[in-house]
Amino acid sequence: MSRSQLVAEHLPLLRRYARALTGSQTSGDAYVAAMLEALLQDPSLLEEKFGPRAGLFRLFTRIWNSVSLNENAEAPASAQAASEQRLSNITPLARQAFLLLSLEGFSEQEVAHILDTEVSKIRELTDTAGRELAAEIATDVLIIEDETFIAMDLESLIKNLGHNVIGVARTHADAVALAKNKKPGLILADIQLADGSSGLDAVNELLRSFEVPVVFITAYPERFLTGERPEPAFLISKPFQPAMVSAVASQALFFQRNSRNRASRAAAS
Repeated sequence: MSRSQLVAEHLPLLRRYARALTGSQTSGDAYVAAMLEALLQDPSLLEEKFGPRAGLFRLFTRIWNSVSLNENAEAPASAQAASEQRLSNITPLARQAFLLLSLEGFSEQEVAHILDTEVSKIRELTDTAGRELAAEIATDVLIIEDETFIAMDLESLIKNLGHNVIGVARTHADAVALAKNKKPGLILADIQLADGSSGLDAVNELLRSFEVPVVFITAYPERFLTGERPEPAFLISKPFQPAMVSAVASQALFFQRNSRNRASRAAAS
């Protein structure tokens, strides 16, 4: 595949990222155009250590960070989703790390390469993004986890993000009972529970009654991949990094709000 074909293949994803980063498609496309112009003048600018897609995002980041007016990007149109407006309020570097991980699906190592920093810094940035997003979209959280110390760590983390923990369930039955009277806005769930019951089954039962984003945190990711799982759902393997929980929880809430806004606009049109 030629260089131009590689660029064309990944261009739609880069434009999506640029819009989310800048707050508008017009502004995002201006940065993409500047990147393409730079690449035409000097093809060697495209580094491919992690492949052409990561190379394009790395070059785009160099363009974005080199323009002093990038904080003055065109204001979002009034019809733009409120969640996108919230996202534009996140500190710029943390916003980049969050979007590259959650929206574009790059690994921590790839994001560190794209942003020209260390993996430890990426974790710090995603934690920052998670906290800043949580301040905008705080909600009630149900934790389904049978290991006491892990449950305590998750509860502390979630509270520090600004969310309210409505309870910690150790079994399928506990989870259903806790959610019965007060529907959570987010669920963090283990898959294998203390009494041999399944957190995945508990979540699927709850989702028959109401819609809620779910993050599974488990030492048995293969059970998530082979079981009847809700969509969309997010998966974190144990042992986990607190920054990853922060970022993924905020990611789940962000994309749920974004989806609801799109559905509302579609219904109104």
